[in-house]
Amino acid sequence: MNYNLPNVLHEHVAVVAPTTYFGTMKSMRATSFINTDLPTIESDPFVASLTGPTSLATVPSSCSTTITPACLRALYNTSDYVPAATDKNILGVAGYLDEFANRADLQTFFQRFRTDAVNSSFTTMLVNDGGDDQSDPGVEANLDIQYTTGISFPTVNIYYSTGGSPPFNPDEGTDTNTNEPYLDWLNFILNQTTIPQTFTTSYGDDEQTVPVDYATTVCNLFAQLGARGSSIMFSSGDSGVGSDCVSNDGTNTRKFIPGFPASCPFVTAVGGTIHVNPEVAVSFSGGGFSDYFAQPSYQSSAVSTFLSGLGSTNAGLFNRTGRAYPDVAAQGQGFQVVIGGRVASVGGTSASSPTFAAVISLLNDFRLSQGNSSLGFLNPLIYSTGATGFNDITSGSNPGCNTNGFTAGTGWDPVTGLGTPDFLKLQSLIG
Repeated sequence: MNYNLPNVLHEHVAVVAPTTYFGTMKSMRATSFINTDLPTIESDPFVASLTGPTSLATVPSSCSTTITPACLRALYNTSDYVPAATDKNILGVAGYLDEFANRADLQTFFQRFRTDAVNSSFTTMLVNDGGDDQSDPGVEANLDIQYTTGISFPTVNIYYSTGGSPPFNPDEGTDTNTNEPYLDWLNFILNQTTIPQTFTTSYGDDEQTVPVDYATTVCNLFAQLGARGSSIMFSSGDSGVGSDCVSNDGTNTRKFIPGFPASCPFVTAVGGTIHVNPEVAVSFSGGGFSDYFAQPSYQSSAVSTFLSGLGSTNAGLFNRTGRAYPDVAAQGQGFQVVIGGRVASVGGTSASSPTFAAVISLLNDFRLSQGNSSLGFLNPLIYSTGATGFNDITSGSNPGCNTNGFTAGTGWDPVTGLGTPDFLKLQSLIG
């Protein structure tokens, strides 16, 4: 769609929103999908073994195909941490596009996979005429809230159900407006007196479908949110380096299509992994380089090292000077999720983002319990002194656009970023 303003107003108006949406009603742009070919389990036999210190070596092989909170807590070393600042620390989950988190399904999930959390729940906040239809459980919403609470319990969790639709430029892969109204959500959050110290969002769009003025406004507001002490995670996408690989600027240029808001330099983008002992990159993990936003200084050294090793591979298909993502990664397939009372296996970097955010929420809990401030905007920390707190993922790739995409290797890469979190190492680094 297009919008027009009188010339006299141009220098005074940064972005026009909201706009009217005439697209489909349920075209999801959440970064998740049901794995119909992967197994499901009705309970977690691994939970009983979490009675003492755990390490990567003790994570059972079953976690390679069926992920549960116990798997993730062991894999990322949070099993023995008991939250101590639950009167202050909050974890926020952003939801869009009529995706509703179901409370009955959460209780069933707890009964099967986190029994000590039974009878606890979350708060829903409605933003911009968002809904909360408990008869219509959403795959994405349930995945998000079940795994943020499943890892962070008893931390307070808030689910934000946001309605509306933003400005939109169609491309070959997205011909109707299924983009998310991030600006409406941000305006609401930034107007609150108290806000969560950690946020996760499992939605994303082709960067080129987001008008550059809207993307810039939204990205700058994420910077404000980070400056207020919040750490902001976004899933990096589920199409590798791109599935619809044609520019929408009229030239039909063949190229890798970056995702937004993962491409915003003021959020922490989370890619995906699979398997344990060791973890490897999952093939759909979104990653690449922004066409809108310049490469920030905090990552210039890490990205330069990667590009030097890359040489001429994929030359001309991406913007070498753009903001590079993802920043980090976490498991992204085989998540056991209760939907309408039944367990399904769900995958996508929308599983990775709430997982990583839950680990960060526990780190924020630790900081607050020690009388310190929350971590806030994470990226300058994780690309410097925090880099040693991650498990480097050195194999796997994210093919797309009829190419092999990028390959995970030593150090940062645009498949798994700096790697997956080790809570205990990060805890010692931020203490």
